[in-house]
Amino acid sequence: MFDILRDNWTLLLIGQYPHGPLGGIVLTILLSLSALILAFPLGILVALARISPLRVLHAPATALVYMVRGIPLLMVIFWVYFLVPVLTGYPVTGFVTMLCALVIYDSAYLGEIIRAGIEGLPKGQTEASRALGMSYMKTMRSVVLPQALYNVVPSMVTQFVSTIKETSLGYIINVQEISFAADQINNRLLTKPFPVYLILALSYFALCYALTQLAQYLERRVTLKRAGAAAKAQKGDELSLAEPLATEN
Repeated sequence: MFDILRDNWTLLLIGQYPHGPLGGIVLTILLSLSALILAFPLGILVALARISPLRVLHAPATALVYMVRGIPLLMVIFWVYFLVPVLTGYPVTGFVTMLCALVIYDSAYLGEIIRAGIEGLPKGQTEASRALGMSYMKTMRSVVLPQALYNVVPSMVTQFVSTIKETSLGYIINVQEISFAADQINNRLLTKPFPVYLILALSYFALCYALTQLAQYLERRVTLKRAGAAAKAQKGDELSLAEPLATEN
């Protein structure tokens, strides 16, 4: 296994670059990160539409979320692979196809994550903002979303981990990510499939485990900040109650 890793580590890391297309782990991370960044604003729009009282916004967003979450990512890839060239009139590369499919898929999941973050905030903050004369959109932009997005950062990192694993499906449309690179190595060696795919599994594990640890660290930070804010608010309430008593005495 170590001989395979020694002889093919560059292919697993960066693919055939600079003598060919970029691939391997670098392309896997690039594809996952690009999909998450592009899906993030769409996820916010989906979340806002899901909590909107307007049926014209709520119904399509809900249908999108249930449809995307109810079908395998493989089906989304096939739809994009065959539909986008028909709509645009131009051939689309495997990378672009996979990126579009992941953006659609991640936007639905991020939308639900952000919606949960918004609905997890105390209702009094929204009511107080509206009482101060702030519009609905300004309340969301200045008060609700900053807090909700901060609270769901660990969940978004977890979604990033899921996206990294989902990029392996790009293999079927010749996206040269790490699974494709491992298959190239296996086709060249022919007699050592177990160590090749063990290296692939360990590569995914190492990458996803590191990100999972990051998500747990961020979750602890968010929890500690929430506890500190709650303690500070409770202390403020106690002081406000103590002031009238001290005045009476």
